[in-house]
Amino acid sequence: MAQLHSPAAAAHAPPPGTEQTQQYLTFSLGGEVFAIGILAIKEIIEYSSLTQVPMMPEYLRGVINLRGAVVPVVDLMVRFGKPPSQTTKRTCIVIVEIHSEGERHDVGVMVDGVNAVLEIPAKEIEPPPSFGARIRVDFIAGMAKVNGRFVILLNVEHILTFDEIQQLADVAVDQAAGESLAATEQAA
Repeated sequence: MAQLHSPAAAAHAPPPGTEQTQQYLTFSLGGEVFAIGILAIKEIIEYSSLTQVPMMPEYLRGVINLRGAVVPVVDLMVRFGKPPSQTTKRTCIVIVEIHSEGERHDVGVMVDGVNAVLEIPAKEIEPPPSFGARIRVDFIAGMAKVNGRFVILLNVEHILTFDEIQQLADVAVDQAAGESLAATEQAA
């Protein structure tokens, strides 16, 4: 990939002799290839039914119970301003860890299918485009060309704002309390 000779590109380039390679989980979403840094990924799980949460933003598909923790699941297609994802046999949920204002939150993101874990050298990553992207530029950490195709590297810390994360966390706590109360009532 040709290097851009601009101040923005120079700011993203590592100093000479310190070539770094990072690993990214690549996945398909709406016919495009996206990636998230592997350090933000906690696990990948098979898509199963979600518990719907009333009066939540459209991009929140529901919540799942992950080993006793209630985790909100975000439909990235809707978050990117597109129609909701259709579930198929390849659909899965990628559990990512988001840090916001000193707190850690687990959020599931719904993807069409996981592709592979790739090592992408830092020199192959370009800054986000200033125009022409089909999603908000602040959601994009960079662009990389892998095997002749562009991969959009997502910035998971920006996909949800702190207020949105807090709202999802509150819903998860309320949902867990409701499930606990229902279990107690059934046992009685």
